[in-house]
Amino acid sequence: MVESMIKDINLAPQGQKKIDWVKSHMPVLNKLGEEFQENQPFAGKKIVICLHLEAKTGYLALILKNSGAEVAVVASNPLSTQDDVVAALVKAGVKAYAWYGASDEEYRLHLNKALDFGPDLIVDDGGDLVSLLHGDRKDVLNNVIGGCEETTTGVLRLKAMHKEGTLAFPMVAVNDALSKYLFDNRYGTGQSVWDGINRTTNLVVAGKNVVVIGYGWCGKGVAMRAKGLGAKVIVCEVDPIKANEALMDGFKIMPLIEAAPVGDYFITITGNKSVIRAEHFKVMKDQAILANAGHFDVEISKSDLNELAEYVVEVRKNILQFQLPDGRSLNLLADGRLVNLAAGDGHPAEIMDMSFALQAQSLYYLLKNKLEPGVHGVPEEIDSKVAQVRLEALGLKIDRLTPEQIEYLAGWQL
Repeated sequence: MVESMIKDINLAPQGQKKIDWVKSHMPVLNKLGEEFQENQPFAGKKIVICLHLEAKTGYLALILKNSGAEVAVVASNPLSTQDDVVAALVKAGVKAYAWYGASDEEYRLHLNKALDFGPDLIVDDGGDLVSLLHGDRKDVLNNVIGGCEETTTGVLRLKAMHKEGTLAFPMVAVNDALSKYLFDNRYGTGQSVWDGINRTTNLVVAGKNVVVIGYGWCGKGVAMRAKGLGAKVIVCEVDPIKANEALMDGFKIMPLIEAAPVGDYFITITGNKSVIRAEHFKVMKDQAILANAGHFDVEISKSDLNELAEYVVEVRKNILQFQLPDGRSLNLLADGRLVNLAAGDGHPAEIMDMSFALQAQSLYYLLKNKLEPGVHGVPEEIDSKVAQVRLEALGLKIDRLTPEQIEYLAGWQL
């Protein structure tokens, strides 16, 4: 068995079943895996993957390993780690440093152990690896050729570093690819957030007021699925353009302080901190449900909740109930962490098929091209290839431009 820090290697058979299931629903990654296994583009390279460690991520790790790389995985969120999947990866020869429910100290230890591996390439989720590499672990910084970032939050952090001139290697913003955010962020988040909420609460959504805070692509997906479940949707925004978009999509618009007394469900998805705080908690309904779909557990102010509550009790798995002095109770799901992963299985396999194919292709792109330090987009040809392969896998065809049409679009004369 390869070096690892995991919960229990005996869970491997159960985890392998999960990986086998998603593999049968990820045709784009399957096709790419066949190409890479034949060509071995990552031979001699070390790759560290910092993502949510569940079955789809597990399959990506195995694709890269079978493409010649030495691979290590570490969690991007301690509550999204599936110990059986991690065990299956170790059994297959992947180094792993993660277990479910790791403390902050353990989580940081795992990140450092992964970087001890000395990666040539990284895949990051939220920017934790990149931040550590530019902070306490500059000793391995010069080894890194480059990497890819999966999330909106991570890309924002990378752009801030690039603006400051502190980003020391190239990072591909996979999140910004059309084949990622139009599908993963919208349809993936929309479905998986409600999957996590529904399986955790076992409560009806139809007829209730759902407050979606943040109307980016992820927020659009959450609001769309709430509407489909029969909810009355309220959107809270700070961007007037996005607020107008939500309005024209058929949703109510109001400040959060006005939505707070009428909401039954509150879902934060902004990437910012203290979005829901004391002033909002003080006027919420009894038994309101609070869930976060942003990367970090800072959007719902847990410090304010704890300060306001007389006591806190776990009333159901992944539900902390805060009992307030006036008799009201507020219910926080998954400790304010990503509800779709901390209380569910994350995005559907078919959605992550496209996102992880982009990750693998972008890593290969980094190897083939000497890019300058900074934030780089996914090349259009990679984006289009992933979309095309998915259509072909579904047995679907689309039209092609004729030579005359191509010439017409390239010119300016009528």
